[in-house]
Amino acid sequence: MLSLGSWGKIVFSTSGSILGFSLSRRLFLILHLRSLPLSASAVKFEDCQRSREVGFVSSDPSFSVRPDGSVYTEQEVANLSEPVQFMVTARGLHDPHIWETTVKLALAGHLHPLPLTKVQWAMVVGSPSQPRVIKFSRRHQRGSSANSLRRQKRDWVIPPINVPENSRGPFPHMLVRIRSDQDKDVGIRYSITGAGADQPPSGIYNIDPISGNMFVTQPLDREERASFHLRAHAVDMNGNQVENPIDLYIYVIDMNDNRPEFQNQVYNGSVAEGSKPGSSVMQVTATDSDDSTTANGMVRYRILSQTPHSPIPNMFTINSETGDIVTVAAGLDREKVSQYTIIVQATDMEGNLNFGLSNTATALISITDINDNPPELTVRTFSGEVPENKVNVVVTNLTVVDRDQPHSPNWNAVYRIVSGDPSGHFTIRTNPITNEGMLTVVKPVDFEMNRAFMLTVVVSNQAHLASGIQSSLQSTAGVTISVQDVNEPPVFPVNPKTIRFEEGVPAGTTLTVFAAQDPDHFIHQIVRYSKLSDPANWLKINRTNGQITTMALLDRESMYVKNNMYEATFLAYDNGSPQASGTGTLQIYLIDVNDNAPVLIPKEAQICERARPNSRINITASDADAEPNVGPFVFELPSFPASIRRNWTISRLSGDYAQLRLRIPYLEAGVYVIPVIVSDSGNPPLSNRSMIRIKVCPCDNNGDCSATGAVAAAGLGTGAIIAILICIIILLSMVLLFVVWMKRREKERQAKPLLIDPEDDVRDNILKYDEEGGGEEDQDYDLSQLQQPESLDHIISKPTGVRRVDERPVIAESQYPVRPSMPHPGDIGDFINDGLRAADNDPTAPPYDSLLVFDYEGSGSTAGSVSSLNSTSSGDQDYDYLNDWGPRFKKLADLYGGGEDD
Repeated sequence: MLSLGSWGKIVFSTSGSILGFSLSRRLFLILHLRSLPLSASAVKFEDCQRSREVGFVSSDPSFSVRPDGSVYTEQEVANLSEPVQFMVTARGLHDPHIWETTVKLALAGHLHPLPLTKVQWAMVVGSPSQPRVIKFSRRHQRGSSANSLRRQKRDWVIPPINVPENSRGPFPHMLVRIRSDQDKDVGIRYSITGAGADQPPSGIYNIDPISGNMFVTQPLDREERASFHLRAHAVDMNGNQVENPIDLYIYVIDMNDNRPEFQNQVYNGSVAEGSKPGSSVMQVTATDSDDSTTANGMVRYRILSQTPHSPIPNMFTINSETGDIVTVAAGLDREKVSQYTIIVQATDMEGNLNFGLSNTATALISITDINDNPPELTVRTFSGEVPENKVNVVVTNLTVVDRDQPHSPNWNAVYRIVSGDPSGHFTIRTNPITNEGMLTVVKPVDFEMNRAFMLTVVVSNQAHLASGIQSSLQSTAGVTISVQDVNEPPVFPVNPKTIRFEEGVPAGTTLTVFAAQDPDHFIHQIVRYSKLSDPANWLKINRTNGQITTMALLDRESMYVKNNMYEATFLAYDNGSPQASGTGTLQIYLIDVNDNAPVLIPKEAQICERARPNSRINITASDADAEPNVGPFVFELPSFPASIRRNWTISRLSGDYAQLRLRIPYLEAGVYVIPVIVSDSGNPPLSNRSMIRIKVCPCDNNGDCSATGAVAAAGLGTGAIIAILICIIILLSMVLLFVVWMKRREKERQAKPLLIDPEDDVRDNILKYDEEGGGEEDQDYDLSQLQQPESLDHIISKPTGVRRVDERPVIAESQYPVRPSMPHPGDIGDFINDGLRAADNDPTAPPYDSLLVFDYEGSGSTAGSVSSLNSTSSGDQDYDYLNDWGPRFKKLADLYGGGEDD
């Protein structure tokens, strides 16, 4: 028992060995464990009022302290070869103070190697006047000589500093006081380093450098940071280290300040209907940000409500620790309740509703369907009717009721006909939307054969019924079907009908009777016939009895006959209401007779004029008839004229082929028409006199006809060839003469003189007018009028209208109106008068006898004046070169180049 003054006393009683202890509010204790799990130690705490209601909390989840002070292992400890150290916190029920100590445990047999550890109880929350003091450890030496024994004081084990999170202050709040034993001798300055002090997050802890008081400056949040590791330093005034740094471990004590949070606000699960109790449904999960090793973070689950309460309010339960939801009662029926809504609550503090924080989530449990309801037909007997000879007609709809989930294999109906339809006239198809059975005709029914049907149908599901579920009696029903009689068309008993006749049957021959039958035995009706298709128009049918007769000769070689078969279609109709008709096909197989003579092939050939071994013509024949009225063929030359057999001969190669060749060594080139008689093998045989046109021509060494020979063989003689060549030469000469004539005509046209008198021709001639002056040299003219005026203002400022012709236009003016092609003489006079008035009214106009400026051509010309030319020239100059200047200078050449000839 250790007395702690007014704070109470602490008593340690152990089932192991107490190795040592120290007085003065400090106690060091080493416990050794013999086996696990077992009670390792017993710790007792008594306050001054002798109260036994003390709660202990261990910082190591592997160990726990029970209310009676017993220390137990909560789980298997993997390795205890090293000592185990943890904190134990004690708090009285009515005491606001919290006390803590450090316990170090070791296995038995490992006692001596372990250092003695000082363990102390320290108050965490107490009076500020009595703060917890942490001293720097010091080393002492005893004995004066070097050989004397030295005893070293063991270092203190500084227990962690526990600070509760979310403290309301006031701040800064003092935690501990750091003190050195040398502070009485020298001035000491204290400091702390580490995360939370001078490292991020900095500023959470600080220390008074003189007093050594350590403070926390703000509320802590364990969920952000659960612990801090700081180091305390002591230096003198010169900054020299006085004490070795000590490690300070600060643990943030968790408070229950976080509610459990579900991972999802709504959970979806399912369970099959009819499930047994204990069937797993789903799992919900909630997490708590508080310390999961304490009750603050231990979450427990419970169900708050279930909707609906059918068949009982508590159909489900939840595992309080894992959140697994399972069924607890039987009676889940999807057809009654398809979904349950469960409100689940998660509470921390191990589910303590008084102290724990809670949160809720919704669990939606869907009841999945099983095939526990067989389909049931709504009535026991169905009825319908169907017209005969109709297919794909729905006779009736079989309605069914199934309470299982729609459009699922447990609901989809399958219908079967079990009796009443041995010939398979009907089938039942399922409507995918309504699940009804559509009884359909797939094979035509005949009123004359069956007037009614009695069917038995059974309905089931695509999926098998669940175990223990029996089929319902209402899954079977009967169906009565009435067949309606309709007017059926006449039917040809044999369709198509085939008959055989020889070709060449004359018109009016009766071939057969193609009659139809009316299947309506209970109604007497008249059948009539008509022709529907007769490509060659060879046949006709009797309207009343269906007798077929010919209207023309039947020819097997006709284009309408395919493979000796001729087809015609006939129509049979009754007089019912409505009228019904049927068609029948008559096939006539035409037997061949020898009515076609063979025809020689080929019609043309060529051969060399001189007989050669390879100069032969292969011939054959074609016959439109069929076997045996075709080959082998017989080829022969007629006896008249005699020259045919004298010049030609035929030799047989095979039954269908022969060779035609020259009998004589040489035959003049030309075209010869040779008659050949061809006979077939019919009975009697038919013969045909055919002509083959043979071109006889000279051949080269290879036996091929030469070019001239081919021409000669075409039937042209030497005279004809010469005439053709002469015609070609004459034609070329005429073309050449025409070209020469055209060139000469063009040349003459260019050199031809004018048709009028040269004296009257004014083109390119010098005209003589009456002389009115002495010439340019003896008249004083103002040549400035010929120059371009310096200013055009007087012209530009003139109004638009008629412009003088001696003015140079400077701006675009409107054109004169278009005059008709045959102007009136008065129009010309008006034009001249308008120009005259414009000139008279223009103040800038020159005198009447001045030069008019028609166009400005420059400042001067290097050519001399033409006034020097006169008829009295001396003639010393040669003007013959004027003849080379063309027809335009012909007049000058005649005047000046003629010389003495004129």
